[in-house]
Amino acid sequence: MDAASQPPQKSIVKNPYVYSSFLILVVSLYVGWILYSRHQDNRAYDQRASQAQAKKQHQADQAVIEQLGGSDLAIQMLYATPEINRGEAAQVCFGVANAKTVTLQGQSSPVWPSHNLCVEVKPVKQPLTPLPRPGATAKPFPKM
Repeated sequence: MDAASQPPQKSIVKNPYVYSSFLILVVSLYVGWILYSRHQDNRAYDQRASQAQAKKQHQADQAVIEQLGGSDLAIQMLYATPEINRGEAAQVCFGVANAKTVTLQGQSSPVWPSHNLCVEVKPVKQPLTPLPRPGATAKPFPKM
């Protein structure tokens, strides 16, 4: 074979596959960069949203703790049937915050620390000290 019978080779600059391959590579890199940057932005947005949600949840939890008595030992509520006679049953309701144990003297029903617990009591004799009314002075009952 001689050199005259071979077809002339095209220059690499004139080959369309080179240009189209280069163009496809550039477009692929651009699309890849767009997908990567959107992924990073979405991840950052999700982190900010979860941090904001955690902060709101913490604030709501702190508000609930303060409403339920904070970190101090406290009797939040205490009420009972206004008047009962010997042999009758009554309900005593109470709420405490941060108590480890609760004891109601003179009754056998089990009680425990709670934010709202009502128990039925049945007194056998009059109490020694009444609960004072607002604005009234407390006078103890005579001992029996």
